[in-house]
Amino acid sequence: MEFHKDLDARGLNCPLPILKAKKALAEMTSGEILRVTATDPGSVRDFQAFAKQTGNVLVGQSESNKEFTFFMKRK
Repeated sequence: MEFHKDLDARGLNCPLPILKAKKALAEMTSGEILRVTATDPGSVRDFQAFAKQTGNVLVGQSESNKEFTFFMKRK
């Protein structure tokens, strides 16, 4: 998937991946895609809740080798 900004949150535990994603999204314009890579298993649930609470859209997520990748579209 094409993205406009990349955030490496590997090795960070909750709530740091969400906080860093929130900051990165604030610097982006509407419609741009942020890719976040995280290793915290709780981040799957966290990013789903974050999308619902903020109105940003979780357009994709995947898991590979205990790494989670999220694609968030800025509202």
